[in-house]
Amino acid sequence: MNGAPMSFSLTEALMLAGACVLVALMLHGWWIARRARPRDAESSLEPRRTEPGLSAPGSAPHDAMESVLDALHEGDAIAMAANAHADTLPMVTRSTPRRPSQRLDGLIDVIATLHLEAPVSGEAALAHLPTSRRAGNKPFAIEGLNTNTGEWEPPTGGERYGEFQAGLQMANRSGALSEIEFSEWVQKVQGFADGVGAMADFPDMLEAVGQGRELDQFASQHDAQIGFCLRARSAAWTLGFVQQVAGKQGLVAGSLPGRWVLPGAADGEPPMLWLQTDAQAALAEEGQGSSLREVTLMFDVAQTAESLEPFAALQELARKLGRELEADLVDETGRPIGPHAFAAIHEQLGTLYKALASRELAAGSVAARRLFS
Repeated sequence: MNGAPMSFSLTEALMLAGACVLVALMLHGWWIARRARPRDAESSLEPRRTEPGLSAPGSAPHDAMESVLDALHEGDAIAMAANAHADTLPMVTRSTPRRPSQRLDGLIDVIATLHLEAPVSGEAALAHLPTSRRAGNKPFAIEGLNTNTGEWEPPTGGERYGEFQAGLQMANRSGALSEIEFSEWVQKVQGFADGVGAMADFPDMLEAVGQGRELDQFASQHDAQIGFCLRARSAAWTLGFVQQVAGKQGLVAGSLPGRWVLPGAADGEPPMLWLQTDAQAALAEEGQGSSLREVTLMFDVAQTAESLEPFAALQELARKLGRELEADLVDETGRPIGPHAFAAIHEQLGTLYKALASRELAAGSVAARRLFS
């Protein structure tokens, strides 16, 4: 009976000793972990919360420490270390490098963004592209953000894309964007989005149509083509003779009947100047023997860069053709064009060039060529 209490006390003592050892190990582990964490760092990655008993007065709250560790696990260790001694720690946002598109422009396009949960292949995108890239009279394009290059490009086989965007031109020489054209575009783009598993974010239709009307009004007020008429003084010309003279001046056959063009400075650029005859005469049965008494020499202001000095080139070519064809240079009413008329046109051109440039639609730029097409 007397040994029983001693046995109980020994058992109790062993349990108490074991508990003390466990507590000591826990405290030691907590202290090592606490020293290993960045000090005086705060994070906005999670809502602030207070853990009672773990925050001393004046020290960083425990939730800030947890947020920092979470950020470290998310791959931001380098950014966190660089700011370890800062008063605040900015959130580091990782995103795919976004570079401007070469085909879409917010100045003249309304743009929809197509968000993906995971990248898709170029083959999948190509399989779901709309068969037509027009909505009414307005062209549109779909581009993908290449996960390798970070650039927007037309979907291409063998590539992967993390996002898509679709742009619809808001105005061209056919007029302003209409609500019907906008709706047709939405329908075609939505079909593509459904096919690739994307969530489409479309702009407001009424706002886009309003922007299209304003852009169309500006374009209508600043659209110009400068042309001179070369009229035979005596004998008429055959189509073959005109073609021969045009060829001597570097003009080549254009895509339309009875047109010869002076090619642009680089491949793919529109012609700098063109010489136009009667298209019906060019298609007549007698062909090269068709009788002509006048031709028109022209250039498109918005399509040709000011730096190329197209007006000066037009005057020089008009003089050479007039001499070869034995023709007078007249305006559309038949009145001769002299030095004063050239000076007046040159002054008006300067004003027009400035107006286009002020709208970031400089003559000859990609955006201007698309708008005035």
